[in-house]
Amino acid sequence: MDEREEYYATVKRVFAFLAPFYDCVTLPIAGIRGRVADFTNARSGSRILDVGAGTGKQAFAFAKKGHEVVGIDLSEDMLSVARRKNTYENVKFQIADAAQLPFEDNRFDVSCASFALHDMLSTIREKALKEMARVTKPNGTVVVIDYALPENKIGRFLIYHFIKLYEGKYYREFIKSGLEALLEKSGITVREKLPLLLGAARIVKGIKKDD
Repeated sequence: MDEREEYYATVKRVFAFLAPFYDCVTLPIAGIRGRVADFTNARSGSRILDVGAGTGKQAFAFAKKGHEVVGIDLSEDMLSVARRKNTYENVKFQIADAAQLPFEDNRFDVSCASFALHDMLSTIREKALKEMARVTKPNGTVVVIDYALPENKIGRFLIYHFIKLYEGKYYREFIKSGLEALLEKSGITVREKLPLLLGAARIVKGIKKDD
């Protein structure tokens, strides 16, 4: 089994196990979902893509503001939970690979990845961001919410070693990579950043370059 095959097999296996109690595990970040929707500041009725939608929490936060939301994920088990919880007519969920999005160019006003990139193999992460940029309208918004490290050395040391206890090997590579440089490489100009959880996470908002 090569590295990509191992990645896809691992994602499906791990999230099939986590799906029934994923919302309990992620309670510490539950309050972030609304802040992300506010920080995104999308126009009323925007069409939004939620990459790595999981059990739907971020998609529902966008839907609550009246946006049309499509949530995609590799895990049928996670999306089954999302569909059971869904009380919004303006949210749909479907199985899809972030590295090969099944949507036409320039379809969405906003593309969002919330705590998804750190679970990806680096080559998959690069393709996912390029795909997010492709399906976002020119001058549309791309939002990434994920782990970060505080500025001070002690905080960085403590946060890094704590989170790597429960996150997989892809987290260790992700946290040392240059997210902003990767966004720029993907055709996304970073405009705003907002630290979260005492610097252990952040929201990065960018604009798709108008070619």
